[in-house]
Amino acid sequence: MKKLRANMDRYFDKLDERWRALPLRKQHRYTLYFFVGYLLLTVAVIGKVMYDTSKSGNGMVIEHIENPVLKSKNPARLQDSVSTILKNQIYERK
Repeated sequence: MKKLRANMDRYFDKLDERWRALPLRKQHRYTLYFFVGYLLLTVAVIGKVMYDTSKSGNGMVIEHIENPVLKSKNPARLQDSVSTILKNQIYERK
């Protein structure tokens, strides 16, 4: 773990040196590009959320969860060994 951390520290130090070696004008330009990209992504996500919420009828449908095993036609899949064992133990107590 220490070796991984040391390698990451060296990698980030190299990146920092490369960033500082760039002229100040390029640093500003790259920062502006990243900010504009982030801003466009944010606007797109907010627009998508607004579109989705306005499209739906503000109603929330709450339904019961259905067991997918009960939907199947195969009766062999309906057998639950745990419940069978528990039922047998309950009947054996009497």
